Amino acid sequence: MVFRLRPAHAWALPRESVFQVNSFRSRRRWRHQRGSSSPQSAAHVPVDPTSVDATPVDTTAIDASPFRALGLSRPIVQALIAEGYTAPTPIQAEVIPHALAGRDVLGCAPTGTGKTAAFVLPTLEALAASERNGRIRALVVTPTRELAAQIAERVSVYGRHRGARYAVVYGGVGQRGQEMALSRSPDILIATPGRLLDLMQQGLVRLDGVSHLVLDEADRMLDMGFIHDVRRICAAIPSKRQTLLFSATIPTDIQALANGMLVDPARVSVTPEVTTAEKVAQSVMFVPHRQKRAVLERMLRKDGVERALVFTRTKRGANRLSEELERAGIQSAAIHGNKSQGQRERALEGFRRGTTRVLVATDVAARGIDVDGVSHVFNFDLPNVAESYVHRIGRTGRAGAAGSAVSLCDPIVERSLLRDIERLIRQRLAVVAEDGQVVEEAQLGEPAKRTLMPGEGRGPRRFRGARRR
Repeated sequence: MVFRLRPAHAWALPRESVFQVNSFRSRRRWRHQRGSSSPQSAAHVPVDPTSVDATPVDTTAIDASPFRALGLSRPIVQALIAEGYTAPTPIQAEVIPHALAGRDVLGCAPTGTGKTAAFVLPTLEALAASERNGRIRALVVTPTRELAAQIAERVSVYGRHRGARYAVVYGGVGQRGQEMALSRSPDILIATPGRLLDLMQQGLVRLDGVSHLVLDEADRMLDMGFIHDVRRICAAIPSKRQTLLFSATIPTDIQALANGMLVDPARVSVTPEVTTAEKVAQSVMFVPHRQKRAVLERMLRKDGVERALVFTRTKRGANRLSEELERAGIQSAAIHGNKSQGQRERALEGFRRGTTRVLVATDVAARGIDVDGVSHVFNFDLPNVAESYVHRIGRTGRAGAAGSAVSLCDPIVERSLLRDIERLIRQRLAVVAEDGQVVEEAQLGEPAKRTLMPGEGRGPRRFRGARRR
């Protein structure tokens, strides 16, 4: 048998047309020259270190910045100044010095207080102080896709002068683009628990090089049932690490989680455990459930309702309400966990641009929506968990702007839920009529027994007996 050797150039193929055998799948996959070009993976492309912004800066202004006094380096402060940041928020001023010193941190702060920068900035500084080793060195775990995408965007912005390499992985989309991002040896991985565990089981992610762990929105992960996944993820990370845990509330389960993961943590609580935005005008309207949709339509047509978020209790209810609003001529979109990532991103983008004036969402999306200029929040259904009320209305009145939050409460079915909310926020909400007239003024302090409104009561005697049985 005679073998004929071919010249080397005859074996060469264009880089655009290379087939690669993927061992973990045992089948061929296509590899493009510049990675996946699909929009789903666009947010996952890490920053090229050679493309670091080299724009001349005023070092005097940088050194005079309050962020510089916290111990942040000039490249980081330069990025913050370019974003218009003038002074750190309370959570940033408290957390950053502890994190830069290498301490574990347990932070309690509601949404909209700037806690993303509080953990991203010191993490970028710590990674810049050590050499790359080709492994994941920092892991950020967050409950929802929207939060993961927002954190990734902030990493890109804050680390623009550091050449930060990052990847973001979450469910609801194909994982091919995420696999390619992971193959580029990112320094920072932002992930949701479910997809991260899936990739770990496939052997695509190793966490033995992680030295910095961030758990964001820990109480939301607890509510969504991710707490066991979080424990499994943490078990795969070296015990010698820095851990930053952030939560809007610190219930008993979260405290127990922190006790098992944090070592002598610095405890930071910049606000009371549960607060509502000061510039949000909160009110409640007693409306029977069958009349809620008609009342909501009339309120959405009023002047001043520029961009509104409407929260429902169920995914099916969100879809049904959005369709009914569309039929009534009100531009709206629904967003919840059953929507694909593409549908969720299109709905959010339309809401940001103003082409969609009303966004109907469930509680899962309450902390994942970061849109400026939300003028009104309507609670079409009161939440079963009182803490969710705080996160819902936190979508308006952001960055010092005024906002309005109106809750439509069924006087019989949802009365106890309203009482739980008022007890939690230590405030009795103002009762208003549909025309905006105040029926009962808001009151601070522990809410007293409220006067029964028309149509409100204990219900027929046969139902009361059924409840006792």
